[in-house]
Amino acid sequence: MKRIWVGMAALAMAMGCGSQTVMAHGGHHHTGWQCVTYAASHSQVVLHGNAHTWWDHAEGIYERSHQPVTGSVMVMKSSGSMPLGHVAIVSRIVSDREVLLTHANWKGDGSVETNVRAIDVSPQGDWSQVRVWYAPVHALGLRVSPVYGFILPVRAGHGPSAPADQPVTQLAMADPSS
Repeated sequence: MKRIWVGMAALAMAMGCGSQTVMAHGGHHHTGWQCVTYAASHSQVVLHGNAHTWWDHAEGIYERSHQPVTGSVMVMKSSGSMPLGHVAIVSRIVSDREVLLTHANWKGDGSVETNVRAIDVSPQGDWSQVRVWYAPVHALGLRVSPVYGFILPVRAGHGPSAPADQPVTQLAMADPSS
């Protein structure tokens, strides 16, 4: 029975991004990054809970946008293949329909991937649907992931959440009213 549970835990973690940090792999437990713990510790957006809850949890705490901003956190919705959603840090804006992401556990193994391509594939160009680079196939993944939007590293109504000595010039392109 334990072996079945370990297999189910590994499957569940590969399919989503929860707040757990112990992962099952080959019948052994080891610590790896989950997307939420990585994003909370490597961005200026600090929230808790499963990834799909971050968008609502950010309301009134951080500014939110439907356009990417360097340093913001993209929040992906729950879906059949990703029941816990996913969060990823925007490391760079490439164009109006492409960004680079840094995130953890996209492959389900707890690893961190840096500067991974994400393409806006939404018909309206509003970042409501993306395809993300999937290293095991060396290409953009076939799955279209639904997106809530981007949580900005700016406290709601209070300006940047970065320390005073850290520049936040990349936020100039953000529209805080979004």
